Amino acid sequence: MNRPARTDNRSARSRRPRPQRAGGQQASGSAPRSGGQGSGRGGRGRASAPHGEFALPATVTPALPAVESFEELDLPARLLTTLSAQGMSAPFPIQAATLPNSLAGRDVLGRGRTGSGKTLAFGLALLARTHGQRAEPRYPLALVLVPTRELAQQVTAALTPYAKALGLRLTTVVGGVSLGRQASALRGGAEVVVATPGRLKDLIDRDDCRLDSVALTVLDEADQMTDMGFMPQVTALLDRTRPDGQRLLFSATLDRNVDRLVRRYLHDPVVHSVDPAAGAVTTMEHHVLHVDDEDKHATTARIAAREGRVIMFLDTKHAADRLAKKLLAVGVRAAALHGGKSQSQRTRTLAQFKDGNVTALIATNVAARGIHVDDLDLVVNVDPPGDHKDYLHRGGRTARAGESGTVVTLVLPHQRREMTRLMADAGITPRTTRVRADEPVAAEWERITGAREPSGVPVVLPAPAAPEERRRGSAPRRGRRGGTGRGRPSPGAGSGSGSGARGGGRRG
Repeated sequence: MNRPARTDNRSARSRRPRPQRAGGQQASGSAPRSGGQGSGRGGRGRASAPHGEFALPATVTPALPAVESFEELDLPARLLTTLSAQGMSAPFPIQAATLPNSLAGRDVLGRGRTGSGKTLAFGLALLARTHGQRAEPRYPLALVLVPTRELAQQVTAALTPYAKALGLRLTTVVGGVSLGRQASALRGGAEVVVATPGRLKDLIDRDDCRLDSVALTVLDEADQMTDMGFMPQVTALLDRTRPDGQRLLFSATLDRNVDRLVRRYLHDPVVHSVDPAAGAVTTMEHHVLHVDDEDKHATTARIAAREGRVIMFLDTKHAADRLAKKLLAVGVRAAALHGGKSQSQRTRTLAQFKDGNVTALIATNVAARGIHVDDLDLVVNVDPPGDHKDYLHRGGRTARAGESGTVVTLVLPHQRREMTRLMADAGITPRTTRVRADEPVAAEWERITGAREPSGVPVVLPAPAAPEERRRGSAPRRGRRGGTGRGRPSPGAGSGSGSGARGGGRRG
């Protein structure tokens, strides 16, 4: 059943016809969507693609020009007031280029590095076009799909002030937290849902959520969702939304796996890319430190002991836990962040890192997207990433919003050839330095990382809060259907349960 939302006069533009050309003619190729079908959508006039990326579709209908200020946009007055209160005096390039078109109802394919302002680029359009409507219970009006819990939380935090200003109800649907609480929020009515695919599918299967009324869908970091094996879930969810709805796809990288989504679901999209395909950032320095295996741990410990915060990436959750324990033993305030932690533990650890109680965050790729920490100037790949996309997203935790930052990768002798290839794929030429941990810190190494000797005095940090335990003898909570017992997500449900997701494996 397709239940329309209650609207006032302003909301009429959400029930959009296809965008109009100047002079009133409808954009070409504007036949209604077919939802699950759609051959060759957005696939005309494709140019040659950079390495590892698909050929971006040519736009048939000319895009509206970029703006120089938020005041030039068709935004509600309360959004403009909130932008000013949040210190947003002028739009970032990706916002200036895409907002005129997304506010006009166009589909958008946008690429911009992390920290370039993608969240507000889609978020302001989504909120403005939903303003004035009221969702029926279980029938949200707008949907943002993201690959990880952390990114869902970041998007929610970024959009909440603006949603409140417009009186819109926004709820987050992710694995690792109470399913019943999320179901209650949806049954109470929410205009905007920010969700990971697996958990949203769980709620739909329980009939706690229906997507029939979703008129605007955002795919944020779609390439990671495909990499994590969520493509079947993403397409199944998109097929449940309104077939004539608007779709916005944003990502820092657009690899060939995303081409299927673009062709199937985007209609004559406005294509905008803030950065080259590699996503290189001019304010970011890239360094490779050649180390021997026997020197790697000592080198890591000296970098972690620097004055100031650092995120260190490792391949597996077990390696992250081991390194954090070793660093605590030598006096570094370190904590691990990975998919093996409960959501409350991950949230607490991030809060400790942001407020400075933890200075070295030891993370797996769970933190490579969706985590924003102000004034973070160093990211270290203790284990080199698996491919150039992972490298770019790990590095994207620093040098955000025009700030400067440094990315350092420790490379063992047998990893050098593969690292050279990876950097070439990323379009980056790093500076290489030879490091020996048994020598005094060289001036160049110290300048790059701020490395220094750890104090050697063991550190004990307060443990992150554990999930609230159910009182003994209390009655089972209502609203549990099937599931995995006590309403807890199955292992690896960091982005919701679902086949094909890699989050539950050894790489946390």
